[in-house]
Amino acid sequence: MSLGQQVVAENRVGAGSTIGTDVVAKSAPDGYTLLMISTTHTISPWIYKSLPYDPISGFTAIAKLVDSPYILVVNPKFPGHSVNDLIVLAKTSNKPINFASSGNGSSQHLLGELFNSLAGIKMQHIPYRSSAGATTELVGGMVDVSFVGIPNVVGLVKTGQLRAIAITSSERNAQLPEVPTMQESGLSKFDATVWLALVGPAGMPKDLVNKLNLEVNKILLQAEVQKNLIQAGLISTPSSPETMTIYLAEEYKRWGKVINSLDVKL
Repeated sequence: MSLGQQVVAENRVGAGSTIGTDVVAKSAPDGYTLLMISTTHTISPWIYKSLPYDPISGFTAIAKLVDSPYILVVNPKFPGHSVNDLIVLAKTSNKPINFASSGNGSSQHLLGELFNSLAGIKMQHIPYRSSAGATTELVGGMVDVSFVGIPNVVGLVKTGQLRAIAITSSERNAQLPEVPTMQESGLSKFDATVWLALVGPAGMPKDLVNKLNLEVNKILLQAEVQKNLIQAGLISTPSSPETMTIYLAEEYKRWGKVINSLDVKL
């Protein structure tokens, strides 16, 4: 790495990412313990009754990384082939349709609940400890439906192990251009993407934050990196620490309004 330091990725799954997030919040602000967050970071505080950290003041924003739409996928044996099919089946089937997520309070959970609300249906939520676990069960046919990040399932869709129904963003994705958007499929108010960003514990020195931001943005702007991200269904979105700080607060307010309107609680 350009910083001359080894980087170790440590996965702390569970509880909608709050377990790993709490570890970083309580770490020393020396730049050696960082956290990759997603939209879930601004969702969890509105769903969980209490968290051991403050999602905004408890962290130092370093840089935004990427944006990614999610994709609504089903097991190939599922009878529905479109959003309308799914809605009709949910309203008429004697057996509840279930949707898998990476856990209560995750982006996958909230997207499923948003779909329920806009479609006027009630699919049964089945939470797992990770997105990988939920996807494995979906491929195996233990669950019917899931909203999943494109990078995690694009290969499974192209090999026929999962069937894509719709993209959650307002525009189609270059990796799966044949898959319609939710808006094209009849849900005009459905437009949601998931982002990833890099943060650290609160109180990190400004010069250290700027140094990390510079190196991250250099990587994101490399042509080969951008090409690989696009192929994975991601769009690189480099930013300054200040811009990410503002964006984090805006997303916190935005998802709060959505969740309160849906009355999603754990």
